[in-house]
Amino acid sequence: MAISRRTKRYYRTLFLGLTALGFMVWFAVDQFDIPWGEMRELISLTVLAAVVVIVGAALFVAVWLGLRKLLQAQRQDH
Repeated sequence: MAISRRTKRYYRTLFLGLTALGFMVWFAVDQFDIPWGEMRELISLTVLAAVVVIVGAALFVAVWLGLRKLLQAQRQDH
């Protein structure tokens, strides 16, 4: 199975981005003497914040679509 050019580019970009992130974490720990425990805590809080934002956005969209469907059904009844 041949991989498309777009898929190759996507995976290459993903790999380079994750590698750059890893080097940035290593650089912060090594050059600025940030303890690994503190770095792990910062990363976990960042991931938690991203999850909260994603879940909040999903809930907002669900409520928005529900209200829209409800209002459309109400208009059709009149």
